[in-house]
Amino acid sequence: MSTILYFGDTNPSSTAFHRANALKRLGHTVIIKDPEQKANELPFYKYTRPIHYRSGFILIQGAILNWISQIMEDSIRPDIVWVNSGELFGKKCLQKLKAYQCPIVLYNNDDPTGHRDGRRFRSLIPAIPLYDLCVVMREINIQEFKEKGAKKTLRVFMSYDEFFHLPLPDENQIPAEYKSAVAFIGSWIRNEKRDEFILELIKQDIPVSIWGGRWPKSPYWKVLKKHYKGDSLSGKDYVAAIQGSSICLGLLSKGNRDLHTQRSLEVPYAGGLLCAERTAEHLSMYKEGEEAFFWKDAKECAEICKRLLKDDQLRQSVRYAGMQKVRTNHSGNEQVCKIILNELTIDL
Repeated sequence: MSTILYFGDTNPSSTAFHRANALKRLGHTVIIKDPEQKANELPFYKYTRPIHYRSGFILIQGAILNWISQIMEDSIRPDIVWVNSGELFGKKCLQKLKAYQCPIVLYNNDDPTGHRDGRRFRSLIPAIPLYDLCVVMREINIQEFKEKGAKKTLRVFMSYDEFFHLPLPDENQIPAEYKSAVAFIGSWIRNEKRDEFILELIKQDIPVSIWGGRWPKSPYWKVLKKHYKGDSLSGKDYVAAIQGSSICLGLLSKGNRDLHTQRSLEVPYAGGLLCAERTAEHLSMYKEGEEAFFWKDAKECAEICKRLLKDDQLRQSVRYAGMQKVRTNHSGNEQVCKIILNELTIDL
């Protein structure tokens, strides 16, 4: 088993934290260091973070480099360095980490070579050639990372977590506030038109419940407010809201060039019925109408929801089939981490 120096978010609700714990469950020694936590210690960073985000964290590279140097003064001797996201690590940071003389892997489940997030990944892009393996979520990222100088890229699908997303053993344990007919769990994102989509469902008399951040910023907030149940969910509350819904919507981020999302795996695993946009990747993951339902627009989604809400037997049949499928397609964090580490073993 390996000692892994893991740079990632230590918030218990983050997927980075989930993957670190999956590595631990596989028997590895994982030493977690949180770059964002370190950045938050810098004077005024909490107030100026939007500026750093839009400038690609260029202004804090010196502080992050000093932090890495301090870590390297400890007696840590990792077999692997794992960098999650990597947006705070520029070229000099990677050059410093190279002194460990061990493989360095980048895992990024965003779309750093896309355009949705502006200059957010300005520091990361020049550092790509210094990673021994870059793990990406989109087929299009493979060629784009190669064009940026990546030594090796590996495409994996997003993943659920075998522990954190485990459904409640007794559905009677689901609190009443997390039970709904049709649920959407996710943030409002400017220019993504998620609010317009949900607004159309509401006009079609679909009883939608919304959980997530930034929804009050929507220009349609006055209408959506009646359907808003609360801020972002995590932990057992997140699982309860999925499991407690009759139908759980899966909306993609066009700006992030999504053809599937984290929810595409988490919803069926946690015991929800996935109803998402019809894409080639969704169709490759689930049998439409048997393991999940898909739509091309809000009108078709509304028609599907109306049919499903009237047919308890169909809903339960598809829900259980989806739960079974996601458990057999090797898309949990532990399995994905095994694939990544095996790639390092074979090729480095």
